[in-house]
Amino acid sequence: MFALIASFTLAGCGMLPPLLERTPTVALKAAPDSELVKIAERSRPAPELTGFRLMPLGSYALDTRVQLAKRVKHSLDVQYYLIQNDMTGRLLMRNLRDAALRGVRVRLLVDDLYTTGGDEMFRTFAAFENVEVRLFNPFCCGRQSLTSKYVASLGDFGRLNHRMHNKLFIADGAMVVAGGRNIADEYFMRSATDNFVDMDVLAVGDVVPRLQGIFDTYWNSPHVYPVQTILASDVDRDELRRRFDRIVDEGEQMMAVNLPPIDILGYGPIREDLEAGRLGLVWGNATAFADSPEKVTATSDEMARSMSVSMNVMDLIWKSHEDVVISSPYFIPGDMGVLAFGDLRKRGVKITILTNSLASNDEPAVHTGYSRYRVALLKSGVDLYELSPSRIIQNKRLMFPGASLGRLHAKTAVIDRSIVFIGSMNLDPRSASKNTELGIIAECPDLAKEVIRVIHISKLQSAYRLRFGPDGETLQWLTMDDDGEVVLVAEPDTTFFTRFQNMLLAPFVPEQQL
Repeated sequence: MFALIASFTLAGCGMLPPLLERTPTVALKAAPDSELVKIAERSRPAPELTGFRLMPLGSYALDTRVQLAKRVKHSLDVQYYLIQNDMTGRLLMRNLRDAALRGVRVRLLVDDLYTTGGDEMFRTFAAFENVEVRLFNPFCCGRQSLTSKYVASLGDFGRLNHRMHNKLFIADGAMVVAGGRNIADEYFMRSATDNFVDMDVLAVGDVVPRLQGIFDTYWNSPHVYPVQTILASDVDRDELRRRFDRIVDEGEQMMAVNLPPIDILGYGPIREDLEAGRLGLVWGNATAFADSPEKVTATSDEMARSMSVSMNVMDLIWKSHEDVVISSPYFIPGDMGVLAFGDLRKRGVKITILTNSLASNDEPAVHTGYSRYRVALLKSGVDLYELSPSRIIQNKRLMFPGASLGRLHAKTAVIDRSIVFIGSMNLDPRSASKNTELGIIAECPDLAKEVIRVIHISKLQSAYRLRFGPDGETLQWLTMDDDGEVVLVAEPDTTFFTRFQNMLLAPFVPEQQL
């Protein structure tokens, strides 16, 4: 027992290696000889506008990233919370390598929380010419598992509890993919067990330089380390490259992405637009926001919230005049949020919120935090919808793999049918005070209409609406099927044991960590 305690104590003393001085690098300007730049300019009706293509289908969102990587000429700036060493992660990494071999400068920035299982992929990728790989807020050691990472850095938990949740893909400084999706099978409907309903957007035009600047701020941050500093290797570069090739060139990731002819909104694959030389987009004015990477040094939740993109979005919501439609997989409004939503309802603002049910939430503790506020939200007049795993399977429009468990992951808000937020941020304490987040805010009624349409498809065909029972206190879950109205009096798609376990844990869940 003493030896075990001693080993844990010593492990907790791990320290990061010194960060050597680096020469800052910045995004390359859009070059006129890039075909992506030409297409973006040809598609753009006015220089002050930003164009958008919403991507609710996972297959289209993945194919868009692949198509951009295949056509890029000068630069790829890629930033993700998670790139999994699975079929989808290896597919993307293979296309990044192919771009680098063509002479494209590739800067890849990954948060270091979920790199376990991918260390070898990132370390070997960095051995290629034209490639740099960096880790955000890295762990020093103990890289065998997530648990061992934390055990090896117990004294540094305050720093490591802050993560980079941003998602960004920039090709030739001309076209951007941003939104809620990480890079893993489950975010693109390719997992046999769990899949997420999610949302990305392709953007071109005025907002792109702002997003390039955000990437540069993170890339050059002192909280970012070259992967070689954390994952040193005495293997020569040629062997590292051969190992990377074996990782990404052998396996089922070699299969083509299966695309339906059109998506939910009637768009075809982005490849068709790129080959035609002009993009079909909706246009509006836009800006982008991101938390400062310095958020990881915040010594209090109040300090962190002062740096948070959440405040920009919530300010817009509180100023709404007619209606607000929100999709948030993790939704914990807190007492102040409940009061603010109540004030909006008193002003006549209609509020619709789609979030996960207990059965669809991949973080049951988060559902516990949310469920504390359901009754108060309903009493204030908020319309609440919870995604149902069983109903997602029946929703043919989402093209959901029938044997897998469905979950909500899309993070969007539409205000007064004209202003849209889409990004990485959940409406919960962790997004506000622990993780860094990124998002785009667009004044674009056409984009707003499309986002509302996609949310309504999930709301009406894949979710239950909450209401009070006859006593005005107990909750009911309402939906419609072919035989008419269906009313449930317990959390849908759950067992008694799951509900009982959640009830027992509820008093011990620290809300500010959710």
